[in-house]
Amino acid sequence: MKILVISDTHLKSGEIPPGLKSLIDRYEMVIHAGDFTTLECYKAFNDTGKLKSVYGNSDTYELKEILPETLQLDIEGVSVGVVHEAALSINDTTALRYKALEMGVNVLIFGHIHSPILEKTDVLVLCPGSPTSPRMSDPMAAELNIENGEVKARFIEIKGKSCGFVGFSRDLEKADN
Repeated sequence: MKILVISDTHLKSGEIPPGLKSLIDRYEMVIHAGDFTTLECYKAFNDTGKLKSVYGNSDTYELKEILPETLQLDIEGVSVGVVHEAALSINDTTALRYKALEMGVNVLIFGHIHSPILEKTDVLVLCPGSPTSPRMSDPMAAELNIENGEVKARFIEIKGKSCGFVGFSRDLEKADN
């Protein structure tokens, strides 16, 4: 099964950006690791009929009433956990691994940090970054491909506005050349 993994969309309206919408159309499932921000945004993703999600810290009270804080899915023999906040550090993934082990999952998907992380040890931990509100990165999503108990993951760069730091760094590189 091919799954699109996203998080931290922070959209105020009920409109999914066209590039992201066309990407969603290519996948069988969409896992969103929280921070839709508004009910309208959640409904737009939910209307695709492909959504599995948790709430994030920036989601409205309404969303926190509708969505779970954690989610566990069995996908083709692979246990996948979804949370919004899984650790305080983006440099040390030890807490992420422990969260996955605590949940009893092979794969832990999380959000909150808006930057992509993919690390494979005895468990796979994955933050897709943000397709619409990135930090220290370009807009990102991730693809999770699960077949016969095997898991493959990769990042997908989304067309859109990069974080200001990334743009500034690129401008400095151009000035040096």
